[in-house]
Amino acid sequence: MPHFGPGNRADLSGTRQNSAARPATDLGDQAIERIASMINAFRHADGPAPQKLGAFMRWCLAGTFPTIWLTLAISVIVGLSEIAAAFLVGWAIDTAQGTGPSFLADQAWTLAAIALFFILLRPGLMALNAAMTSVALGPNLYPLILTRLNRYTIGQSMKFFDDDFAGRIAQKAQQTAKALADVVVETCNIFGFSIASAGGAMVLMASVNWRLTAILVVWLFAYIFLIRWFLPRIRVRARARASARAMVTGQIVDTVTNIATVKLFAQGGHEDQGAIKALAKYRRKGLDFGELVVWFRLSLFTMAGFLPAGLIGTTLWLWSQDMATAGDIAMAGLIATRLAQMSGWVSFTALGIFANMGEIEDGMRTLSPTHEIQDRPNAGLPAPEDSSVAFEGISFGYGREGTVALDAFNLDIKPGEKVALVGQSGAGKTTVVSLLLRLYDVEDGRVRLGGNDIRDLTQDGLRSQISVVRQETAMFNRSARENIRYGRVEAADEEVIAAAKRASAHEFILDLEDLHGNRGYDAYLGERGVKLSGGQRQRIALARAILKDAPVLVLDEATSALDSEVEAEIQAALSDVMQGKTVIAIAHRLSTIAEMDRIVVMEAGRIEEEGTHEDLLAKNGLYARFWQRQSGGFLDLKAAE
Repeated sequence: MPHFGPGNRADLSGTRQNSAARPATDLGDQAIERIASMINAFRHADGPAPQKLGAFMRWCLAGTFPTIWLTLAISVIVGLSEIAAAFLVGWAIDTAQGTGPSFLADQAWTLAAIALFFILLRPGLMALNAAMTSVALGPNLYPLILTRLNRYTIGQSMKFFDDDFAGRIAQKAQQTAKALADVVVETCNIFGFSIASAGGAMVLMASVNWRLTAILVVWLFAYIFLIRWFLPRIRVRARARASARAMVTGQIVDTVTNIATVKLFAQGGHEDQGAIKALAKYRRKGLDFGELVVWFRLSLFTMAGFLPAGLIGTTLWLWSQDMATAGDIAMAGLIATRLAQMSGWVSFTALGIFANMGEIEDGMRTLSPTHEIQDRPNAGLPAPEDSSVAFEGISFGYGREGTVALDAFNLDIKPGEKVALVGQSGAGKTTVVSLLLRLYDVEDGRVRLGGNDIRDLTQDGLRSQISVVRQETAMFNRSARENIRYGRVEAADEEVIAAAKRASAHEFILDLEDLHGNRGYDAYLGERGVKLSGGQRQRIALARAILKDAPVLVLDEATSALDSEVEAEIQAALSDVMQGKTVIAIAHRLSTIAEMDRIVVMEAGRIEEEGTHEDLLAKNGLYARFWQRQSGGFLDLKAAE
């Protein structure tokens, strides 16, 4: 099955209840909970996100259509009840006028039934319609759509995230989910109601005189013409406005994310100008949208004024010709004024719907690209003991013509072997690790884990076999415990603490305290771990890798941010952790390299030398030159250029 995002489908899709829902305590609560559970707000979507608007919307809403159609049906009944109300008023006036003072006594039971219609049935229908839109649809659609978009986005390749702003992607997902949820709710609110009202009105007007129906039909055609002319143009301008707004969000998030760099280089004014430039573009698109809205509202409100004048005036003329009754005048007046009012809020709602359609279309373009890296249909899981790694004839250039990150690269690493990758910046060391983790797919050749082409394994299965500690460690704005437990989310607290101790992180974690008074392992680390030093972040990352306990361990400058004393502690822990594991280490520190079984020296995407530390020094080649220029325990690779 293709990989559309991580996660176990059985965790949420098997239940139709929100875990946060409060228990139902009475009949009313039970009814509300029953309506709320009509849609599973966390159900998975099948297949990839389509790239055509209609199909994309159906993908986002899959599983909700029975509830949507039921809501529309109830909306139609509510619309018909409006026409029934006008008919009953007209009937009462005509019957009272024809019967005289005995009307109340003669029609007592009928009037009681009419009173029940107005007091109980009509409000009940409206309440049921409100429950469907505000309980069944509203609270469920937004989380349903957003979880599907988020799940699909998580499955994108690293290139997808490299090419865009993180803030813009998040904004697009939230914007699209809200816009589509609003489209569905507002459509159910107005279209069933308005179509039923208009259809019922034509039937009632026809029962009075064909001229009234003709006036209503002509007015409806003119109304629809205006809608059809304006709304596609509104959709286009709304899409442009949404795109400009997302760029504003991306610009601001990019600035805030890199605020330390902004301050260190005293570039607050430059970032302010960048935000102003993005906001100016958004303002221009907003003005274009607003101008069209003004003309749209003016045209429709003018059109709405013609209907009462036409229907009431014509009914009065028919009455003067003895072709209509007083009840007909009242009925025509109620229908005309109701439809005129309805045309206003229908047009306003339609405006919002088409504006939202533009936002959905804009979000779809960002969020629905086909995943560049997918699991093959029959992809399997690696065996627990799979730990050999082989790179066979790898050529790779990040999809850019003329770029060579790896060139005919071959490397065979046996189970339990510890290999260090050494080379100047840009030699291809990190690319090797990225291809092993299948963050990118090879362009030529293949990578094997345990003898299997990694493309024959599921992505999650592959990565479950590899623990990674990177130079730039990633921290979540969660507690220290949660950050460590990310290595194995089912781990017990005792295992988390044991891993922290092995990584020399336990002592400083006990001293942590966040803004809300949480201490120790419960303290939050701040966004990207900003409340920690570089060395502290790396020790938590090491604890995370220790807890994961995967058979393959990747160390990408894992001790670069540690002082010598702490590094000695970590090296002792690493020596223990590396026992029995296949290790690939990218490192400049001699203490790390000295422990390796083999050192691979890379240059321009190729292997130039390989062997033990002593063997390479004896060759007096590239590695020996690096060694000669070392200083203070570091390999000064820059000096070797």
